[in-house]
Amino acid sequence: MSNAKSMQQSNWFINAFFLIVSALIVLPFLLVIAVSITSENSLVQNGYRFIPSEFSLEAFRIVLKEPTIMLRGYGVTIAITVIGTVIALLLTALTAYPISRRDFRYNRPLTFYVFFTMLFSGGLIPFYILMTQYLHLKNTLGALIVPLLLSPYNILIMKGFLDKISLEIIESAKVDGSSETRIFIQIILPLSTPALATLGLFISFAYWNDWFTSLLFIDNDKFVPLQLLLVRILSQIEFLANSPLAEAASKLQFSNFPTLSVRMAMAILAGGPMLVIFPFFQKFFVKGITVGSLKG
Repeated sequence: MSNAKSMQQSNWFINAFFLIVSALIVLPFLLVIAVSITSENSLVQNGYRFIPSEFSLEAFRIVLKEPTIMLRGYGVTIAITVIGTVIALLLTALTAYPISRRDFRYNRPLTFYVFFTMLFSGGLIPFYILMTQYLHLKNTLGALIVPLLLSPYNILIMKGFLDKISLEIIESAKVDGSSETRIFIQIILPLSTPALATLGLFISFAYWNDWFTSLLFIDNDKFVPLQLLLVRILSQIEFLANSPLAEAASKLQFSNFPTLSVRMAMAILAGGPMLVIFPFFQKFFVKGITVGSLKG
């Protein structure tokens, strides 16, 4: 009886702890939403509040003033996220699989080579020259996809998972006449579903949030992703709001731009879709763990 009572108290403590943690995670998002629909004057006078004292959608009106440009930015970001994530997962698995095989002679030197690239980088200037002068990817979607295709960190995570796959499974498939390609596609990839789901989540977030790559290589407005578009909007609004010309031009009233609420509105527009998609992705992620796990 005492054991059951102590277990109930322990469960209550654990539930209360995670409720507090969840509240600490959710409350900032609620504050961002509240600030984005609050008028600029109210924010300046009263500060940030969870309940807007003066409701206003002026921030969203400014950000969505040109919906065609915003939709095009969404299209570019979605395209590079989907295409880049699929190709990156395939290349990561193809790179990690050979170096995870204990019967591969050069698995240790190649693993060290992958790890070595985490310690040193070629630098920004050689990277820019490579992308523009040799690969000729400037002002193309390839410039937004190629730089994030392979990550040494992701390769090592994938290798650590593939190391747990029993070599006897591969040898049995070889005895049955399966080629290396068939083993990789029909055996290794299905068993690697948990690792692929996890890395897919990391890679998709990296593509969705990346704006520096587009800042370097994209000058054509047709290929500007959402993140860079929002950075440009924020920079222009801050420039107009702080410019001396804004104070002189009373008709334009640039100094009254809602810069505080616009920042939160852009955060919602930029991160909102991923917040909506993540619960559905998590469902398949958990399913992949249960289906792809090894027993025994």
